[in-house]
Amino acid sequence: MDDMTLKQANAVVAAALKKAEEIGVKMNIAVVDAGANLKAFVRMDGAWLGSVDISIRKARTARFFDMNSGQIGELSQPGGSLFGIEHSNGGLITFPGGVPIHNSAGTIIGAIGVSGSVVTNDHAVAEAGAAAAR
Repeated sequence: MDDMTLKQANAVVAAALKKAEEIGVKMNIAVVDAGANLKAFVRMDGAWLGSVDISIRKARTARFFDMNSGQIGELSQPGGSLFGIEHSNGGLITFPGGVPIHNSAGTIIGAIGVSGSVVTNDHAVAEAGAAAAR
């Protein structure tokens, strides 16, 4: 299994922090490796305490299913093919802010989860972080 190095995880966090600072939001940023284990985490000064767990769950959700957490949310609406999935795996987060991380060869090596603002900001910060691993 291809996995993320600590150097890559730190680059992901640094890029996500930069984006969060650019748009003026305080975020919790979690990075998991290919096995969905926490590899790196940062809580910006003043970021919501309740978002610590959410950021980690967003990252795990994105890695467990190798898609953005928001995509899973679309599929898990009432009547959807994945309705109720958020109750699996010890609890998933099915709204935007979780993004798989690919290496330069296109292989998924982990995921990032971001929480602390509206989901559009969470997703933008996660995307910026994920791009840093390529």
